[in-house]
Parts: sequence; structure tokens; C-alpha cells
Amino acid sequence: MSLFTKPRLIGFVLALVVFAVDQWVKRIVDVDLGMRLGETIDLLPFFDLTRVHNFGVSMGMFTATSPEMRWGLVLVTAAIALVVTIWMLREKAQWDIAGLGLILGGALGNIVDRVTLGYVLDYADFHIGDFRPFLIFNIADAAITIGVVIILARALFIRDKGEQAQTEPA
Repeated sequence: MSLFTKPRLIGFVLALVVFAVDQWVKRIVDVDLGMRLGETIDLLPFFDLTRVHNFGVSMGMFTATSPEMRWGLVLVTAAIALVVTIWMLREKAQWDIAGLGLILGGALGNIVDRVTLGYVLDYADFHIGDFRPFLIFNIADAAITIGVVIILARALFIRDKGEQAQTEPA
């Protein structure tokens, strides 16, 4: 059996697209728009660009307050990306591979930020009036979240036909 079946190739291409688009938009925010930390550009009544620097991981937890902690987060995130890559190479379900591709692309985008900048550049500020249901995030974060939701939804609510056939009485 080949490691690079069509679904796996699609998963890796999806990861590459997420990574490229994430880095491209971060470049727009950082270089082309030249946004400074805390600066906001109003785009829509419910969506702004607001530049923030995330020195932690998900939802700002585990903030890296030293170079050792920064590189520790890089190593942990790289280890997770490696596990996701191995999982994707072993996975057979097309939708799970797509979810893993989203997670991998997002993880790589945030790893590059942390290595090159020392923090993850976040900018997407979704809000309803003054209510903000999410922290400010980026495309990589959104891809990771969507990938995790796909995998969890499939694990919790969708059974593969092979599993159903094994559990049904003869």
C-alpha cells in the first residue's frame, strides 16, 4: 500500500494551502498594511483587523515568558505536527485526512511565526457590537479549530460502514 494515496496527497496539499494563505495574510497585516501592535482597521460591522502578539498557545494559555519557554513551545508544537503527519499517513478516512491537513497547515503557520518572530501574529477580530465570542485569532488558528471539529464530529457521530457491519447481528 502506498503512503501517498490520493486522499493523503489532498491532505498534504490542503496543509500547504492553509500554511501559504496564513503566511500571506500575516505578511499583509505586518508588512503591506504596516499595522502596529494594538492597531485596529475596521472592515465590517462585525469584523476588524486588530494586531496582537500571542506569546502563548491556545487562548493565550502557557505564555512563554523566556526564550527557553518560547523554544519549548516550538518543540511541543513541532512534536504535535509530527504526530499529526504520522497520523495522516496512517489514516484511511478521507474526511479525517482533511481535518488532519487543516491542523497540520495551521500548526506549521504558527510554528513559523514563533520561530521567526518570537510570537504568533493574530489579527482576526470577530465581534457582535462589543461582544467578542472569540479571542483575536488568525487563519492558522481557524484551520486548526475546524480540523479538530471535523475529527471530533466524525469520532463522536459518524461510524464507518465497516464498523457498522461488524456490530450488526448476522
